[in-house]
Formats: sequence, structure tokens, C-alpha cells
Amino acid sequence: MTESQTPSDATIQARRREIVAEHLLFTTLRFLTARHPELTDILDDSVAHLGDPGGGPNRDDEAVREIARRFIASLRAETRS
Repeated sequence: MTESQTPSDATIQARRREIVAEHLLFTTLRFLTARHPELTDILDDSVAHLGDPGGGPNRDDEAVREIARRFIASLRAETRS
């Protein structure tokens, strides 16, 4: 975004909702994996089926999978602590 462009209220609200959703999801996953460590294996097995729903030149299934792998690795690290 250039200096002359400012995000719209809708864009700002969408970004904030995304932050909240990610936080709540990750907190829920931490809670569940603490009680069910095998969940990380199930999540890891599901990554191969994950893809980028967007079309066009920006579609990158592997980039989406890599984000999921980092999420899962973080969950595993916290479960071991």
C-alpha cells in the first residue's frame, strides 16, 4: 500500500477479525493438544489436502501448507514444554 492509499474501514475490520479468529483458533488448538497430543499428528496428516482457494497467478497451495506446518510445529513445541 502506498502512502497515498489508506485502508478502508472494511479492510481494517477484516484484518482485525482475522487477527481475532487466528488468536481464538490457536488458543483452542493449544487447549486441545495439551489434552490430546495425538491431535498434532491428525492435523499434520491433513496438510496435504490443504490448498489456496484463490485463483489466478497468486494461488500458491504450497505456501498455504507451509503456514499450516509452522502452526503445527508451534503446537508440538508447546505440547512438549
